[in-house]
Amino acid sequence: MEENNKPLEVRTHVTPEEYLAPGSDEDKKGVMIGAILGIVLIIIVTIAFLVFLLVAPPGVTARIRDIFIIFLAIQSLLIGIVMIVLIVQLSQLTNLLRNEVKPILDSTNETVNNLRGTTEFLSDNLVEPVMKANEYSASARQFISAMGMFRRSGRKSSESNE
Repeated sequence: MEENNKPLEVRTHVTPEEYLAPGSDEDKKGVMIGAILGIVLIIIVTIAFLVFLLVAPPGVTARIRDIFIIFLAIQSLLIGIVMIVLIVQLSQLTNLLRNEVKPILDSTNETVNNLRGTTEFLSDNLVEPVMKANEYSASARQFISAMGMFRRSGRKSSESNE
Protein backbone atom coordinates (compact mmCIF):
# COMPACT_ATOMS: atom_id res chain seq x y z
CA MET A 1 0.00 0.00 0.00
CA GLU A 2 2.86 2.36 0.71
CA GLU A 3 4.10 2.00 -2.87
CA ASN A 4 0.89 3.57 -4.20
CA ASN A 5 1.43 6.72 -2.13
CA LYS A 6 4.56 7.75 -4.05
CA PRO A 7 4.24 11.16 -5.73
CA LEU A 8 3.95 11.22 -9.50
CA GLU A 9 6.81 12.66 -11.50
CA VAL A 10 5.63 15.48 -13.75
CA ARG A 11 7.85 16.65 -16.59
CA THR A 12 7.46 20.29 -17.50
CA HIS A 13 10.08 20.42 -20.23
CA VAL A 14 10.33 18.34 -23.39
CA THR A 15 13.44 18.56 -25.53
CA PRO A 16 13.00 19.17 -29.27
CA GLU A 17 14.38 15.72 -30.00
CA GLU A 18 11.76 14.08 -27.77
CA TYR A 19 8.97 16.17 -29.31
CA LEU A 20 9.93 15.60 -32.93
CA ALA A 21 10.96 11.95 -32.66
CA PRO A 22 9.06 10.18 -29.89
CA GLY A 23 9.78 6.49 -29.37
CA SER A 24 12.96 4.53 -29.29
CA ASP A 25 15.25 3.58 -32.16
CA GLU A 26 13.90 0.02 -31.97
CA ASP A 27 10.37 1.31 -32.63
CA LYS A 28 11.64 3.26 -35.64
CA LYS A 29 13.44 0.21 -36.97
CA GLY A 30 10.29 -1.88 -36.56
CA VAL A 31 8.21 0.66 -38.46
CA MET A 32 10.78 0.86 -41.25
CA ILE A 33 10.98 -2.93 -41.55
CA GLY A 34 7.16 -3.15 -41.61
CA ALA A 35 6.93 -0.48 -44.32
CA ILE A 36 9.57 -2.20 -46.46
CA LEU A 37 7.85 -5.58 -46.06
CA GLY A 38 4.51 -3.99 -46.99
CA ILE A 39 5.96 -2.46 -50.15
CA VAL A 40 7.60 -5.77 -51.11
CA LEU A 41 4.29 -7.59 -50.55
CA ILE A 42 2.43 -5.11 -52.77
CA ILE A 43 5.03 -5.57 -55.53
CA ILE A 44 4.77 -9.39 -55.30
CA VAL A 45 0.94 -9.29 -55.46
CA THR A 46 1.07 -6.94 -58.46
CA ILE A 47 3.52 -9.21 -60.31
CA ALA A 48 1.36 -12.27 -59.54
CA PHE A 49 -1.74 -10.44 -60.83
CA LEU A 50 0.05 -9.45 -64.04
CA VAL A 51 1.20 -13.05 -64.58
CA PHE A 52 -2.40 -14.20 -64.02
CA LEU A 53 -3.57 -11.73 -66.68
CA LEU A 54 -0.97 -13.01 -69.15
CA VAL A 55 -2.12 -16.63 -68.85
CA ALA A 56 -5.86 -15.92 -68.42
CA PRO A 57 -8.32 -16.25 -71.30
CA PRO A 58 -9.06 -13.04 -73.25
CA GLY A 59 -12.57 -12.70 -71.77
CA VAL A 60 -11.27 -12.47 -68.19
CA THR A 61 -8.63 -9.97 -69.23
CA ALA A 62 -11.25 -7.83 -70.99
CA ARG A 63 -13.46 -7.80 -67.89
CA ILE A 64 -10.55 -6.82 -65.64
CA ARG A 65 -9.61 -4.11 -68.14
CA ASP A 66 -13.16 -2.75 -68.10
CA ILE A 67 -13.27 -2.80 -64.29
CA PHE A 68 -9.91 -1.01 -64.19
CA ILE A 69 -11.19 1.66 -66.63
CA ILE A 70 -14.27 2.21 -64.44
CA PHE A 71 -12.05 2.42 -61.38
CA LEU A 72 -9.86 5.05 -63.10
CA ALA A 73 -12.94 7.05 -64.14
CA ILE A 74 -14.25 7.08 -60.56
CA GLN A 75 -10.81 8.05 -59.30
CA SER A 76 -10.60 10.92 -61.81
CA LEU A 77 -14.04 12.11 -60.71
CA LEU A 78 -12.98 12.07 -57.05
CA ILE A 79 -9.76 13.92 -57.86
CA GLY A 80 -11.80 16.56 -59.71
CA ILE A 81 -14.12 17.00 -56.72
CA VAL A 82 -11.16 17.27 -54.33
CA MET A 83 -9.54 19.88 -56.62
CA ILE A 84 -12.75 21.94 -56.62
CA VAL A 85 -12.89 21.78 -52.81
CA LEU A 86 -9.21 22.78 -52.69
CA ILE A 87 -9.81 25.78 -54.94
CA VAL A 88 -12.79 26.90 -52.83
CA GLN A 89 -10.73 26.56 -49.63
CA LEU A 90 -7.86 28.50 -51.21
CA SER A 91 -10.21 31.31 -52.23
CA GLN A 92 -11.63 31.43 -48.69
CA LEU A 93 -8.10 31.61 -47.27
CA THR A 94 -7.23 34.43 -49.67
CA ASN A 95 -10.41 36.27 -48.67
CA LEU A 96 -9.60 35.78 -44.98
CA LEU A 97 -6.07 37.11 -45.44
CA ARG A 98 -7.22 40.09 -47.47
CA ASN A 99 -10.23 41.15 -45.38
CA GLU A 100 -9.38 40.13 -41.82
CA VAL A 101 -5.67 39.59 -41.33
CA LYS A 102 -4.45 42.57 -43.36
CA PRO A 103 -6.44 45.15 -41.32
CA ILE A 104 -5.15 43.56 -38.11
CA LEU A 105 -1.59 43.81 -39.39
CA ASP A 106 -2.15 47.41 -40.47
CA SER A 107 -3.50 48.41 -37.03
CA THR A 108 -0.62 46.57 -35.36
CA ASN A 109 1.82 48.45 -37.59
CA GLU A 110 0.16 51.73 -36.64
CA THR A 111 0.37 50.85 -32.94
CA VAL A 112 4.05 49.99 -33.24
CA ASN A 113 4.72 53.29 -34.99
CA ASN A 114 2.84 55.15 -32.21
CA LEU A 115 4.92 53.35 -29.59
CA ARG A 116 8.09 54.19 -31.46
CA GLY A 117 7.10 57.87 -31.51
CA THR A 118 6.19 57.77 -27.82
CA THR A 119 9.51 56.23 -26.84
CA GLU A 120 11.42 58.77 -28.92
CA PHE A 121 9.44 61.60 -27.29
CA LEU A 122 10.07 60.24 -23.80
CA SER A 123 13.74 59.72 -24.58
CA ASP A 124 14.16 63.27 -25.87
CA ASN A 125 12.05 65.07 -23.26
CA LEU A 126 12.43 62.98 -20.11
CA VAL A 127 15.38 60.63 -20.16
CA GLU A 128 17.99 62.99 -21.65
CA PRO A 129 17.28 65.88 -19.23
CA VAL A 130 17.31 63.51 -16.25
CA MET A 131 20.59 62.00 -17.41
CA LYS A 132 22.11 65.46 -17.90
CA ALA A 133 20.93 66.47 -14.42
CA ASN A 134 22.51 63.29 -13.02
CA GLU A 135 25.74 64.08 -14.88
CA TYR A 136 25.84 67.59 -13.45
CA SER A 137 25.04 66.42 -9.93
CA ALA A 138 27.65 63.66 -10.13
CA SER A 139 30.28 66.10 -11.37
CA ALA A 140 29.31 68.57 -8.64
CA ARG A 141 29.58 65.79 -6.02
CA GLN A 142 32.98 64.81 -7.37
CA PHE A 143 34.10 68.43 -7.33
CA ILE A 144 32.85 68.93 -3.77
CA SER A 145 34.45 65.69 -2.57
CA ALA A 146 37.69 66.64 -4.29
CA MET A 147 37.60 70.01 -2.56
CA GLY A 148 36.74 68.31 0.72
CA MET A 149 39.74 65.99 0.31
CA PHE A 150 42.04 68.94 -0.10
CA ARG A 151 40.63 70.56 3.01
CA ARG A 152 40.89 67.37 5.04
CA SER A 153 44.46 66.79 4.02
CA GLY A 154 45.20 70.39 4.94
CA ARG A 155 43.54 69.96 8.34
CA LYS A 156 45.39 66.77 9.06
CA SER A 157 48.69 68.43 8.45
CA SER A 158 47.75 71.40 10.63
CA GLU A 159 46.46 69.10 13.39
CA SER A 160 49.59 67.01 13.33
CA ASN A 161 51.69 70.19 13.80
CA GLU A 162 49.88 71.07 17.00
